[in-house]
Amino acid sequence: MVKEKVLDLANKISRTKRGSKDEITPNDPEYKILEPIVTEEMAEVALCLELRKPQSAEEISKKCGKSLEETERLLWELAKAGVAIVNKIDGVDKFWHEIWVPGHMEMIVNNKENAKKYPQLGMAFDAYGKKRGPKIAGNVPVGLGPMRVIPIEQAIEGETRRASFEEISKYLNENTIFSVSDCSCRTAREAMGEGCGHLKEDMCIQLGHAAEFYIRTGRGRQITREEAFEIIKRAEENGLMHCVTNTDGPGKIHAICNCCGCGCFALRNANMFVNPDLVRSNYVSQVDKDKCVACGECVENCPTNALKLGQKLCSKKPIPEKKRELPYDTEWGPDKWNVDYRTNRRVVLETGSSPCKAECPAHIGIQGYIKLAAQGRYTEALELIKKENPFPAVCGRVCPRYCESACTRGDIDDPVAIDEIKKFIAEQDLNKERRYIPKKRHNYGKKIAVIGAGPAGLSCAYYLAIDGYKVTVFEKEKVLGGMLTLGIPSFRLEKDVVNAEIDILRELGVEFKTGIEVGKDIKLDDLRKQGFEAFYIAIGAQAGRKLKIEGEEAEGVITGVDFLRSVNLGELKNLNGNVVVIGGGNVAIDVARTAVRVGALNTSMYCLEKKEEMPALKEEIEEAESEGIIINNSWGPKRILTENGRVVGVEFKKCVSVFDENKKFNPKYDENETKVVKADYVLISVGQAIDWGGLIEGTKIELNPNNTIKVDPDTYQTGEKDVFAGGDIVTGPKFAIDAIAMGKEGAISIHRFVHPGQSLVLGRTKRNYKPFDKENVVLEGYDRMPRQRPLHVDGDKAKTTLRDLRGTFTEEQVKKETERCLSCGATVVDEFMCIGCGQCVTKCKFDAIKLVKKYDAQNPEFSKMKSTIVKYALKRKIRITLKKPLKYMQSVFTRKK
Repeated sequence: MVKEKVLDLANKISRTKRGSKDEITPNDPEYKILEPIVTEEMAEVALCLELRKPQSAEEISKKCGKSLEETERLLWELAKAGVAIVNKIDGVDKFWHEIWVPGHMEMIVNNKENAKKYPQLGMAFDAYGKKRGPKIAGNVPVGLGPMRVIPIEQAIEGETRRASFEEISKYLNENTIFSVSDCSCRTAREAMGEGCGHLKEDMCIQLGHAAEFYIRTGRGRQITREEAFEIIKRAEENGLMHCVTNTDGPGKIHAICNCCGCGCFALRNANMFVNPDLVRSNYVSQVDKDKCVACGECVENCPTNALKLGQKLCSKKPIPEKKRELPYDTEWGPDKWNVDYRTNRRVVLETGSSPCKAECPAHIGIQGYIKLAAQGRYTEALELIKKENPFPAVCGRVCPRYCESACTRGDIDDPVAIDEIKKFIAEQDLNKERRYIPKKRHNYGKKIAVIGAGPAGLSCAYYLAIDGYKVTVFEKEKVLGGMLTLGIPSFRLEKDVVNAEIDILRELGVEFKTGIEVGKDIKLDDLRKQGFEAFYIAIGAQAGRKLKIEGEEAEGVITGVDFLRSVNLGELKNLNGNVVVIGGGNVAIDVARTAVRVGALNTSMYCLEKKEEMPALKEEIEEAESEGIIINNSWGPKRILTENGRVVGVEFKKCVSVFDENKKFNPKYDENETKVVKADYVLISVGQAIDWGGLIEGTKIELNPNNTIKVDPDTYQTGEKDVFAGGDIVTGPKFAIDAIAMGKEGAISIHRFVHPGQSLVLGRTKRNYKPFDKENVVLEGYDRMPRQRPLHVDGDKAKTTLRDLRGTFTEEQVKKETERCLSCGATVVDEFMCIGCGQCVTKCKFDAIKLVKKYDAQNPEFSKMKSTIVKYALKRKIRITLKKPLKYMQSVFTRKK
């Protein structure tokens, strides 16, 4: 049943009349936000309030015909509900009503008890913005929106300031009373299950009369000016920007919001309705392409997706620019909006950007850390790397170097030695006194369990720890690191390097429990009872794959994975006689080289592929051959020969092709061409398998036909809602850097999952970086600078030790090698979509981006806003009308052609 007095109140606040064309009806959000929290009796009193004109309870009592005591009671109920403002003026409590936004909508939603009890409040707040947004799209000039961006102050420090109203510090220094509250927009998003992961708590600062109201009605807690500055600083560090109220008159505000583009309703006008004028500051971003290194920090922190990575190198054929329509002289309906802005955000232009960043699974800002290294800013370079990869020292030794394979410099001479530069940078992280330990951003405190201490699990734990979660890593082995420790030989990755980088997780508060197999020693349900709220499974593919041929169970036949584990744990120290390694991948190379080091008399490898088809990296093959390992290509095992239960040899058959016409693995053999090879040991390295044990028994988790785990491809959530997964159990055996990238995404999902009302996908940046077309870039005129190389390791010397003898670049080599980088990519700014928040400026380490003043609008006088907007909208309508004949003539001309 409709509450008529409440409906009257909704119209009064809206400044409309019942029966008019614009009247508020029971279906409108203005009524729906009042309906559950305002009684008819409360509405009778509220109808006597006046817009921004304070009145005492005594004055209102006379108007509404109720006793003073009853009027005071109802006024306080209205104030607590957020439908009336109260302040003590001249020693007397006085009450008034505000506009909807910024005003009653925020205040209503900021009543925590009501917001939780009535999700309708948040939904109505959301619906109001969606209702009003289309009506004002294009019709409001810069500076006259109800909320407005104010630049991050340090982003405009280089500007000649013309008005202090553009500085946050002005407002904090002018006021004496402050409060902080939850963000009303995020509260509404949470109520709808549409949170973006930016949480609502302690986000919005109120000043002056608003702070008094928030404190007295329990919406916010009182803070000092110093605490307000600290909240502002923390918000900026976490990638948020500032919006202020814009209806208080020139140079005045009553609130500072710390906003994100994916949750804020004010910024929705820019993002969804493509109407940035409604909220923009007086500034826009400009990029100095010569200084920009396409690290992507500005791009990923821009709240309106105005920044994207593009190409810096000249193109052979000009890339045509798409001409865009703007709302200034165009009808701005749904066909112009971006309704899916919370899921379709792009990080790169359609034409692409730097190949190195695109091809790196973790999308590290490679150009960025190369430039920082060139400038000797090694700690900052390390910080940039660790935003995406917590284990640069490890990856500097075992990375597959996808980035180098894609490097544009490789089309001129040799690729930049990206991995060697990273290895040099990461060396300082191995020194306790110089290592970089990130600052914790939050202190959420919730308990998260990570199962498996390999690269995916450790990466997930690292990023969760930075957010202040209580992370416990469970590992069934007695050592940490997973395949980094057990599956990679020390001559490629010293275990003290792995341990040094794991130590940083300990310093971040991560707890490790080794020798515990989850599913056997303890169940997932047991951990749930202990208070763990989410799980990340990353147990890896740590079992060796068998060939399923005769003789495989004989003594002396070992899978390569088990062999490496035994050597790394110190259980196998000597291997005599002739060793045959079956396989042609990187692990097979590691197995063969390890066999040499533990005493094998002769070591030979047999693989199906031709030499140019081998999956092992070229340099790995060269290192194996330099150590005397013979590689026999195009041979497949037929059977293993045994005597008295022990291996004595292997019979091989000729492989004529490995892949079919569809490039699928489907080997064909010449059964008539065979040979027998003597062997005292056979080490089978043809892949890895996943051993689930009892981990997922009794759960809703499902497996794929290849025994990998079924997960959502974007969020990595499994069939058990609180269980996420990553690494080899999702992809099958891949490289550490692939697992590391998935670990970070897993941490993002878990953070969202453990907080109520957060979506796992909305507002989440999909890092779909892609390379530009190298066929269309000008590469003439560059010097042929030789690629720097670390000191050569003599194969005869290397094969005598399990130590890693490979050198690291000298500082002089780093300087020379960084000069070879072509700096292919650069950030591109869409000035129309830029709202001038300054977040990009604060994230840039290269002084490549700045805010430039483009407008000169001040806070408007509220009483004059409507007439100014009407005049602006009328002129716009005239422009649109005049443009129509021109468009018609153009279309006729086009048809005739």
